[in-house]
Amino acid sequence: MPLSSHRRLAVSTTLVAALAAGLTPAAGAFAAAPAPASPAAPVRTADAAVPAPDMEGVLAALNAAMAKGAPGAMARYTGPGGVQIRTAGVQDRVSGAPMDIHSRFRIGSVSKTFSTVVLLQLVDEGKLELDASVNAYLPGLLPDDRITVRHLLTHRSGLSDYTDAMFNDTVPGFEAVRNRVFSFQELVDLSLSAPRTNEPGAAYRYSNANFVVVGMLIEKLTGQPVSDAYERRIFKPLKLRKTSYVHPDVRIKGLHVRGYLHPDAAGDPLVDSTEQTVSWAQSAGAVISSPADLNTFTSALMRGRLLSPAMMEAMTTVTPTDTTNTRFYGLGLRRYDLSCGTQVFGHTGTVQGFYTYTFATRDGRRALSAMANASNRGVVNTALGGTLEAAFCGKKPAAAARSAAPVHPDLTSRPAERDLPERH
Repeated sequence: MPLSSHRRLAVSTTLVAALAAGLTPAAGAFAAAPAPASPAAPVRTADAAVPAPDMEGVLAALNAAMAKGAPGAMARYTGPGGVQIRTAGVQDRVSGAPMDIHSRFRIGSVSKTFSTVVLLQLVDEGKLELDASVNAYLPGLLPDDRITVRHLLTHRSGLSDYTDAMFNDTVPGFEAVRNRVFSFQELVDLSLSAPRTNEPGAAYRYSNANFVVVGMLIEKLTGQPVSDAYERRIFKPLKLRKTSYVHPDVRIKGLHVRGYLHPDAAGDPLVDSTEQTVSWAQSAGAVISSPADLNTFTSALMRGRLLSPAMMEAMTTVTPTDTTNTRFYGLGLRRYDLSCGTQVFGHTGTVQGFYTYTFATRDGRRALSAMANASNRGVVNTALGGTLEAAFCGKKPAAAARSAAPVHPDLTSRPAERDLPERH
């Protein structure tokens, strides 16, 4: 969209100073006490050690995402001082409706964390083992008995990501699958038709195929569709009233953000990608949610309300995803080490028309969810990551103090991690 159009977009900024609502324990979940932090994930217990969120910095990150090509963006922060929100731009380019923090949107690969929670609950229930072969539960599915459940959840299986070929041409690829309904088996077959990327366990290679197989495991072990497992085990216990899994329905019901896909060719008009089955992703990326529900989910997860301490330890045990030693992956969970030294856990999400970040501190006391309604525009995704720095690190220190701080580079100093292939 031309910069002049951005100047005409309505920009709304809203600050809500209300105490964050307490989370009620999930029925049958582990809610007696927060899970202990692993050595890799220290917990700050004193309020004095927690920097105040820089909400003007959050807004600056949202505006930067818009300047890079998003029609709108929003963020919701929860912490000891309550809830604070910022919105910018529009959630509908046709009507001009301003971005609304209560709106729902497609969360893309944040769905992987929901899927992981369900699978780890099944481990807690003794229905499967993390280090068992996937083929022990889904006989003959994969060509290598060495691929374990843990390999799927850590993206170390070596299964090729079928979306690389599917979306090699961004808009034509999307239009070819927008209304298509795949079976899990069809998606696995697409992955297996390409060479594997590495030996099982040898390397981290992000692949949506891993979480398609996770969906198959969930359905095999529960005897339920993935949608029922999400609803019974996460959505209802946490009262996530704006979170749903409607595959293969193409609609986002109620108040929602419209998503816009950038074509590969510069200057071509944005494509409204809001309605689609997301059948190409399913348990890897088809959940719909809202900022408040995402804050509730990540906070509850980090506080140990969904999993046992042993499963939380496993989930938050991470390995690097690049050479910066600031970005890591556990079991269906990313860890980012921010410039101030704070560690946050959560996931990023990309689905056509939407970028999402949802992260929380290890103690679950602070959480941020941010969304921009654009995709195939990596600079938008990178800019949106600046909301994490501002929310969790607070205002940047003066130059002298900054030079003396032995911490990590800013999250936006390098391109955002990609959950889907992108051309820009």
